[in-house]
Amino acid sequence: MTTELDLQHLTRTIELAAAAREHGNHPFGSLLVDADGNVVVEAENTTVTERDATGHAELNVIREASKRFDAAFLSHCTLFTSTEPCAMCAGAMFWAGVRKVVFALSTDELLDMLGDNPNGPTLMVSCREIFARGNQEVEVSGPHPLEQARAVHEGFWT
Repeated sequence: MTTELDLQHLTRTIELAAAAREHGNHPFGSLLVDADGNVVVEAENTTVTERDATGHAELNVIREASKRFDAAFLSHCTLFTSTEPCAMCAGAMFWAGVRKVVFALSTDELLDMLGDNPNGPTLMVSCREIFARGNQEVEVSGPHPLEQARAVHEGFWT
């Protein structure tokens, strides 16, 4: 069940996605919340400005969180993200020990918007499929259909 606080965190990820777009990057944003509901790390996509294909918002959050917190702390955190994590980001979350993810826009919805745009390569696999292959459970909540999650992508991929 999605709480009001969950929706606030998802809305913030969409604000981060809009900021990423304004900064010349792909429109994705993520944040990490501790067990008490406090935001401890947030990041936007930096693939273009940092010239780093791995600069996805989720991976930027995981990199920073892994520097600041141990695996025991991360195992009680939730990663919120504007769009379903890709295979790379889902793997990074798994290896870092984050055991819950909440997302707004699904991979399928994003693919509908991308079409065959060469600037948006996507592995057509859900994060649930990635996590199902792991030997530890990761709870997944999403998609949560928020109009602003789609809106931040409109006109970007065309």
